[in-house]
Amino acid sequence: MLKILFSPAEGKKAGGNVAKKELFGSNSAREGILSEYNAIIKRGDENEIKELFGFKKFSDCNPYINDIFNSPLMCAIERYDGVAYDYLDFNSLETEAKEYAKSNTVVFSNLYGPLLGGDTIANYKVKQGNDIGSFVPDKFYKDRFSYQLDLYLANSEILDLRAGYYDKFYEIKKPHTTLKFLKDTKTVSHWQKHTEAWC
Repeated sequence: MLKILFSPAEGKKAGGNVAKKELFGSNSAREGILSEYNAIIKRGDENEIKELFGFKKFSDCNPYINDIFNSPLMCAIERYDGVAYDYLDFNSLETEAKEYAKSNTVVFSNLYGPLLGGDTIANYKVKQGNDIGSFVPDKFYKDRFSYQLDLYLANSEILDLRAGYYDKFYEIKKPHTTLKFLKDTKTVSHWQKHTEAWC
């Protein structure tokens, strides 16, 4: 069975109406980092929150200032809103394809770490590369989830569609397929791929 490794997106869709479920690996392994994130939100220090979210204006932070333990939930593959997710166009997929994506896509979240596409998450914001209090997300999740990912992927083919940054969260230890888009020998971003597709 093919497993797809995918990046998150800076943008998120608000709302949600699905029931809470156990996340990939375990919820308990994430408890510390999620609690630290929530503590930053609850302290209400505007500069601290802007730094975490990567915003200059505090008003831009408002959609994400929520208690993530008591917030509406949405499947990860539906929560993210960016160029790659626009191309996926999850809502246009047939039922069987939706279920496949939920069960066989691993999204590497800056807050939640590795998630299956069908795992339910709150609306949140962490700028890529930012620490969450004393936690360094890529190191934290690489240390705690690499073994579970090794087991999960052991008997599967792997298509790695992650942006390069998310290699820090997990190193694939078996042959796999990845895609790199080059222009003048330089790797181009998904946004460049999007715009150039229409030129």
